[in-house]
Amino acid sequence: MGEPVIVGRIGRPHGIRGDVTIDVRTDLPERRFAPGAVLGRQRPGGPAGSAAAAVPTAGSDPGARTGPAGSADLSAASVLRVASSRWHSGRLLVRFDGVADRGAAEALRGTLLTIDSDESGPPVGDDDEDETDDLWWDRDLVGLRAQTSAGAALGEVVDVIHSPAGEILAISRSGGGEYLIPFVREIVPTVDPAAGRIVVDPPPGLLDLD
Repeated sequence: MGEPVIVGRIGRPHGIRGDVTIDVRTDLPERRFAPGAVLGRQRPGGPAGSAAAAVPTAGSDPGARTGPAGSADLSAASVLRVASSRWHSGRLLVRFDGVADRGAAEALRGTLLTIDSDESGPPVGDDDEDETDDLWWDRDLVGLRAQTSAGAALGEVVDVIHSPAGEILAISRSGGGEYLIPFVREIVPTVDPAAGRIVVDPPPGLLDLD
């Protein structure tokens, strides 16, 4: 089994029937959140390996306990199964098996959703015309040397932070502390795992530390 790869984060409930908004962390949302897809569940703030992938959801178990409104008790479930998904006003809305009301949806807020890197295949497939060359697993990035477009060394990528606003690269500084670099093409134009480096083209002030 490979390491969990985060593909989304559950946001606020939408409506009263159990739908939730998803903060998408993948370039392939239609595939990752297709009905029937099974996603690992990582507790907010939990370790990267806290999402198991071999235990069925309570909602798929005929003997699962249910709440007053018919929602399954998912407190011990380590995976969630997508019942339906749709786009609404630019947001992805997903309903999971066993989540039938707003209260159950609210209980999932902040949950990180993962896939298994071994089972998902490579992030980019040469034979898939719908995919791009800009999708990287966290493990591809951690450990890379960072330098500016002018060639100045910045440090090493030590973490990929999945924030509601998007991914942020944490780069350790030789003198202590970290640079926090938004992981967008305009600021990180080059990612070269084969060469063990990324290139950062920082806007004014980004590298200034107090």
